[in-house]
Amino acid sequence: MAHNSQHPAQCNIKSIFSVAVVLGACFVSGQAYSQSVNMDFSNEYNANSIHAQGDAYFIDSVRELTNDDVNITLHTGGALGFNSGDHFYAVADGAIEMADTLSGTMSGIDSIFLLSSLPFIVEDIEDARRLYEIAKPHYEAVFEENDQILLYASPWPPSGIWSQNAINDQADLSNLKIRTFDRNGTETFRNVGAAPVSLSWGDVVPQLATGGITAVLTSAEAGANGSFWEHQDHFAAIQYAIPLNMVHMNKSVFDALSAEQQDAILEAARLTDLHNWETVETRTAENYQTLSQHDVTINDAVSPALTDALAQAASSVVENWLESAGDRGQEILGQFRGE
Repeated sequence: MAHNSQHPAQCNIKSIFSVAVVLGACFVSGQAYSQSVNMDFSNEYNANSIHAQGDAYFIDSVRELTNDDVNITLHTGGALGFNSGDHFYAVADGAIEMADTLSGTMSGIDSIFLLSSLPFIVEDIEDARRLYEIAKPHYEAVFEENDQILLYASPWPPSGIWSQNAINDQADLSNLKIRTFDRNGTETFRNVGAAPVSLSWGDVVPQLATGGITAVLTSAEAGANGSFWEHQDHFAAIQYAIPLNMVHMNKSVFDALSAEQQDAILEAARLTDLHNWETVETRTAENYQTLSQHDVTINDAVSPALTDALAQAASSVVENWLESAGDRGQEILGQFRGE
């Protein structure tokens, strides 16, 4: 359900202040000067994550393109008190100017945000990028309807299973208390006989430490950033999905920028999008090296029996998404598959 861009919360003090600062044209003794613009950027992952590093690249690009006229402060690790599940409305309402958000956490806004985490749709980074480009106008439309703009995508390396014990076949998934990151994963692993638990990123390590979960559906990247080897000994590279984070900005704040500042933001976003897709290509190999240094056993040749069982469990997930997404979903997947 679309969020009403005229919601009263958008008129909060921070929103008014942000727009006022962005306007930035003041006169002193008849001389006009432009005030620098300050913005806050929320990211729930740590500063070493692929997403935070991409965001830092964007911020540096903006600073360079605007000659230090637009200053963006990145708050990692959920330091502002927001996680991905909070970001959509926090940006829409002006509580923060921009955010880096795991796409699937916005599925309650629109089912289009579950597209990138549909299981076993893409085979590699090139596939994931092509799917994103096909769907991008639809993502942009939802953000625009909610007083936001999509700046760029931030892809994850492929999702696999982190676990205490080796995952070799379907029997190893039986009643497995596995963390999932959106309802696609929850439904898929429930269908295959596991006991999935949907958790935001900030809750994962505490739940591992207390035994609330014994496995995690996520990338080698995320596990490396969370030092999962303190709790987990195995990573199974099932190539489940290549989900996206999306970086989005409050449109009222963007519209209040000067034309030159707007152009700089958009150019920095374009450059960052290219940077992120290039970076993710080599990230898995780097992550595997880190995992090996910490004695994590990597199963990168998952048995066909396991992948077949997971693919069968995922079939209804894709069908359900197509039903919820309607003609739009059929069009996107049809074009992606060359139908």
